[in-house]
Amino acid sequence: MLAVLATTMFFISTDNMHIVLNKLDANSKWWSIYAILLGFFYFFSSPFLGNTIQPSYSNFSRWYVVWLLVAAMYHLPTIRSMGVDVRMNLSLFLILFLASMMTLLLFHVVFMVLWYIGLASQDARKPPKILTIIQNSVVLSIACCVFYSHCGNQVPRQKPTMWSTYTLNKLGEKSIKWVARPPDPKSQPWNMQHMKSQVCWTWLAPVGSAKDYPVFSKWVVYGELVCNDACIGPSDNISPVYSLWATFIGIYIANFVVERSTEWALSHLASNAQQRNTLTKPEFLDMVPWYSGTSADLFKTAFDLLVSVTLFLGRFDMRTMQAAMTQAQQQRSKSVVHSHLSQKSELWMDFMADTGDGGNSTYSIARLLAQPSLCVADERCCGFHNLPRSQLLLIGGDLAYPNPSAFSYERRFFRPFEYALQPPPWYRPEHIAVSKPELPEGVKSLEDLEAPQCFAIPGNHDWFDGLDTFMRYICHRSWLGGWLLPQSKSYFALKLPHGWWIFGLDQALHGDIDIFQFKYFSNIAKNEVGENESIIIMTHEPNWLLDWYWENSTGKNVSHLIQEHLKGRCRLRLAGDLHHYMRHSISGGAQNNCIEHLLVNGQGGAFLHPTHIFAKFQDFQGNKYEKIAAYPTMRQSERIALGNILKFRRKNWQFDVIGGIVYFVLVFSMFPQCELNEIFNNGDIRGILIAFWRTMGQAFIQMVEHSYVSMTGTLVLLALAVSFVPVKVSRSKRIIIGFLHVTLHLVSAMVLMLLLEIGIETCIRHNHLGTSGFHSLYAWYHSKEGEHFPDPMGLRGRIEHWTFGMYPACIKYLMAAFDVPEVMAVTRNNICEQGMSRLPRGLVLVYYATVFLYYWIFSCPIVSLVFGSYLYICINWFHLHFDEAFSSLRIANYKSFTRCHISSKGDLHIYTLAIDKVPKQWALDPHWEAEQACQKEVDSHKQEFPSKWTPVGLYKERNCNVRIIDYFEIKQKPGQTKPSKDFPNSMCDYGEDIPIERGILNWYEKHDIVENGNPLDNFIEWSDESLMKFGSEPNISSFVLPKMLISHGKEACMDQWPSLCLPTQCQNLMEHEPPLWENDVRVVLFNEAEGLQEFEINNILNSNIENIHDLNANRSNIENSKISIEGNSLEKSCENAVYNTSLDPEHDIIDQ
Repeated sequence: MLAVLATTMFFISTDNMHIVLNKLDANSKWWSIYAILLGFFYFFSSPFLGNTIQPSYSNFSRWYVVWLLVAAMYHLPTIRSMGVDVRMNLSLFLILFLASMMTLLLFHVVFMVLWYIGLASQDARKPPKILTIIQNSVVLSIACCVFYSHCGNQVPRQKPTMWSTYTLNKLGEKSIKWVARPPDPKSQPWNMQHMKSQVCWTWLAPVGSAKDYPVFSKWVVYGELVCNDACIGPSDNISPVYSLWATFIGIYIANFVVERSTEWALSHLASNAQQRNTLTKPEFLDMVPWYSGTSADLFKTAFDLLVSVTLFLGRFDMRTMQAAMTQAQQQRSKSVVHSHLSQKSELWMDFMADTGDGGNSTYSIARLLAQPSLCVADERCCGFHNLPRSQLLLIGGDLAYPNPSAFSYERRFFRPFEYALQPPPWYRPEHIAVSKPELPEGVKSLEDLEAPQCFAIPGNHDWFDGLDTFMRYICHRSWLGGWLLPQSKSYFALKLPHGWWIFGLDQALHGDIDIFQFKYFSNIAKNEVGENESIIIMTHEPNWLLDWYWENSTGKNVSHLIQEHLKGRCRLRLAGDLHHYMRHSISGGAQNNCIEHLLVNGQGGAFLHPTHIFAKFQDFQGNKYEKIAAYPTMRQSERIALGNILKFRRKNWQFDVIGGIVYFVLVFSMFPQCELNEIFNNGDIRGILIAFWRTMGQAFIQMVEHSYVSMTGTLVLLALAVSFVPVKVSRSKRIIIGFLHVTLHLVSAMVLMLLLEIGIETCIRHNHLGTSGFHSLYAWYHSKEGEHFPDPMGLRGRIEHWTFGMYPACIKYLMAAFDVPEVMAVTRNNICEQGMSRLPRGLVLVYYATVFLYYWIFSCPIVSLVFGSYLYICINWFHLHFDEAFSSLRIANYKSFTRCHISSKGDLHIYTLAIDKVPKQWALDPHWEAEQACQKEVDSHKQEFPSKWTPVGLYKERNCNVRIIDYFEIKQKPGQTKPSKDFPNSMCDYGEDIPIERGILNWYEKHDIVENGNPLDNFIEWSDESLMKFGSEPNISSFVLPKMLISHGKEACMDQWPSLCLPTQCQNLMEHEPPLWENDVRVVLFNEAEGLQEFEINNILNSNIENIHDLNANRSNIENSKISIEGNSLEKSCENAVYNTSLDPEHDIIDQ
């Protein structure tokens, strides 16, 4: 296809450039029509330019646009004023396309017959797709038309020189030398016209005459004879266009036969098939298109929701069956609580929710969850935190979108988690867990299990099928990737170390727990939870935010359970459903057994939700709360909403099906507009605009008085628009907003209708349309066919006879179907002259069909623009449609999860980790491949590189620049934690939760180590300047070089130390992967001359040191040594004022 386009541009530049420059039409009327036409066609096709959204729909849209654009362009006078007549090319293209399609289809039928009788290979039973045959036929036909357009169908007696004799007085002879005839062709070099001559008559010369091929003389098309004098007799030379077409067909057939029949081809196909089985990129699905008019999943989701609300809730509730099963289990076992984690000295656990949407975003979070440890940046503490992988994963509902089908669970949920952390080698996905938990061989109990575990609660999307898919995939399977699934019900109670509990509640579709669940958790709270113990409540919906927003009250059973039965023991509530991160903490005086912290984190993979519409929330259950953290920030959330105006259609191109049809229904009864004289008779712009709007008003009155289809469509759209407005506002406001919304759509649809009618009327009045009938293109070609494609042997007559007249009929109607503007103009004239009622219904249907083809292109960009603007105004001005306005953007970025740590002291530390941009390109991780080859039977949670895919492209940092966006701490002892917007000081203390790189400097402060009476500053830059400042005494600094720090790469180095780390110095250092750092360098005290080994540091730290001189004195007794890291081949250093690194390339040594 690219070769055909390049050849076309080459020939156009040589033949028609001088005509374009000399004969540009100065009439602004036609150029304005061109601008409007090309503008609408561009905006219609813009989502498919450079993108393969869906190959089927994208290819259809591209060919659809080309078809209608070419059909409209060749009728406009400006094309013809340039000396370009495309009628012959269009006619020839359609004939060649039809012939190519019939020939290739016949060939494939014959080949299938040969395979059936055993004369062809087995691979012949796999014919190419019909779309492939159509595309090959189109490209083949375009190539032949390009050749005919510039070389013709002529067979000259002798080879012509093909020198042009064009003269352009305005441009001068020098400026057009590349297209003009040189004065002396023998003395001057060839120009492009001569090259074109060589292409036409040397490289693509005619194959010969009928005498050379007597067998085929009756089955070929002959060329047009060119001679200086009168030609005697018909031409017997084969047409060069026909020979080129036959050559292309022969090449296609030969290539197909060779690929499917020879031994080399069969082995080649087998190797290709084997290569295709080896994945080079993950098979991730895109974000769910919520505004798709063609998605069967969305229609199934709506149907499932209707059935679930009307059937399952209150009539057949899966939770009731689970309660009955629980009672049966209690007779065999007294334990109803998962307590296997309660004996651990400390515990790390993760919380995420609303996953299973886009593959990139879901896998990005799952990959971070699966890493053995994360070295995350802490901007407020100016350091890094090394957070190990959690032993427990909690998922807060909505496991897959848009509906809980087997396809969505497997492709959108299970597959990303299996890529991140592979299940055990012996695990089979089709296995059904009869008795849970199903432990690996050699593991006697859950207490002995080293693999991470996962507990999940269902969300509203998981309940769309009555919880059937959730039960099959979560409660009756044993593994989610490398996470064990011990739970057997949709709700659970977990007993954790040091008196911490987690209650996972199933709220179903009405946002509350049922009576059996209430009894289950109230009994546990009464009989097993101690008075001084703490409980974390995990639900899917954050009713504190949603009730405030909707001015409603839901979850009464949950509130009653917390206030009356837990009685102040609920310290933290976790929820998802809203796809953002927000944390509110209690402020002021607390009462009514209040909850200290309310945390929402639904950024596990689904589209983003706004945060700015919840900015004023502060009251919940009679207590005041303060917003501590929000991600994205309020200002970022408002800016993101702006994308609805210009990005709505690019993100929701399948909305075309709905938008185009709706707009056409609104103006269906207004076609055609026969009375346009008032517009055409005005000479000034002001008069034209007044006449334009007056005509629109008359059309609207006509619709109200006489229309049934358009009036009914308008009323239905008004009802839908009013019901679409959230019930948050009053009924009168909903009617006003819906009315304004529909009015804007109706006005836009009518403007597009009138513009289309004006364009058609303009062409009719200038005799460019509606002058030759339905088959004008075929009539013109039929009159020229014998002249340019002589048929002395009567081939066309024989084909017409053998096909019973279908050959000319097919060509005639194919040309009529292609020439949509002419058919539309002819039927429009008939309607305006005779009236709609006097015409046959078939012609009326033809008229509306042709109008719809063009009106759909005009309306799709506009309906998306209007609807996107409506969403932007509602979300940013009135705080309405927070779900609809952000689901339309399908944002995969801004993802996060919450990592919690129950320390050995019993305190709960909560970190929220986020990535701003989700990678879109992935590649097989070479470290994962190497580890799989060496340790294939090792469980994935024991591997250093457990994830299969690693980000590439703009995301070279292995952990996607993950960072801490929020941190807080809940003490074990009962009582409230004072809320603070800043990190507590304990965050930066030297302790088990604190990075070691800050520990030494904090240790200096703790022991009051001073220099000349001045305390050591945490941020002192130990350099030559500091030596001069404190005197000649050598100063000692500290720095920690954790293994994961190097894996952050050049980007992290530049982000953390932009003024200290130069790009040229860091580039080679940070390009190397983490495996080069085989040893984990902990803490190193150094000066310019000497270094200390790690095992000797404790001797210094444990010494009784009061000032820097004592420390230096202690250092004198320690043997100088260097720290060696084997396997390192770094060649350059990254030196800055914080730490000095020099490399010895001979011994692979780092001096610190």
